[in-house]
Amino acid sequence: MEIREIRGKKLLNVFAFHRLVFYNPTLQTFNYLCAFILNYMIQSMTGFGKASLQLPTKKITVEVKSLNSKGLDLNVRMPSLYREMELGLRTQISTKLERGKIDFAIYIESTAEQTSTKVNVPVVKNYIAQLREVYPAADETELMKMAIRMPDTLKTEREEIDENDWDQIQVIIEEALQNILNFRKDEGESLEKEFNLRIGNIRQYMTDALALDPERVQAIKDRLQTAISELKVNVDENRFEQELIYYLEKLDITEEKVRLTNHLDYFLETIKGTEANGRKLGFITQEMGREINTMGSKSNHAQMQKLVVMMKDELEKIKEQVLNVL
Repeated sequence: MEIREIRGKKLLNVFAFHRLVFYNPTLQTFNYLCAFILNYMIQSMTGFGKASLQLPTKKITVEVKSLNSKGLDLNVRMPSLYREMELGLRTQISTKLERGKIDFAIYIESTAEQTSTKVNVPVVKNYIAQLREVYPAADETELMKMAIRMPDTLKTEREEIDENDWDQIQVIIEEALQNILNFRKDEGESLEKEFNLRIGNIRQYMTDALALDPERVQAIKDRLQTAISELKVNVDENRFEQELIYYLEKLDITEEKVRLTNHLDYFLETIKGTEANGRKLGFITQEMGREINTMGSKSNHAQMQKLVVMMKDELEKIKEQVLNVL
């Protein structure tokens, strides 16, 4: 059981699906908020949900698939019988699934012995009469085979929407949407673990790089002194120290370290947010990349540059996964 605080109110998480319970400090009681929300974590845009319904004459299956996309790209496939419901269905889906390339489909499998498709008897008889004039020697079986291949010999009676059936279909639509949300949430948990790992690696590489800073500074100082001694000129020691300090300040990576640390902290804070933050995470990774690149250009030290490359590699892995965050 976990207690958090939101806007001055203590929040108690008591169920896996997070029913919210607010603590009333005056009455020393917990007030239940009659709503259910998704877990406080990121969600993936990749997901799949499915639900089925068996009616007396048919089996209906609803499938929802989603992939990553910059916005909401919704494709709906459904039988013409339910086409008039599509507009409301699109609103229903877009409310649940905010982003992603969504493929939604309703499939109907008839299980009835009777069918709505019937032989158009008058048309068939008319075809047979005309064919008999053309082929008087043909028997009835041959004429029937030829006639049944002609256009409009079969007719389909238009079905009307059964409101009771549609109400039941709405239930499995909600079930399929909930299934894909659960799938996205599970994928989000995996993404969060991946992000924590990668951010931790970047922190460690940055710490290792900073540990090399005294060695780097001394190496720069030694190179400058060697270069001056090779020139065989007299140099004022005080002036040399001033110029060295100025040069080292230009190569100092303390500011980049502070900003990168802030970006790493903000990234982890954002993935714990209560809303879709995929775009924001993308912007944060861009800022992280700028600081890492600046550290690399300033490092002027072989081992430190290797660590910078390793940080870049971890960041690229983060960027790839961020594209899939809702």
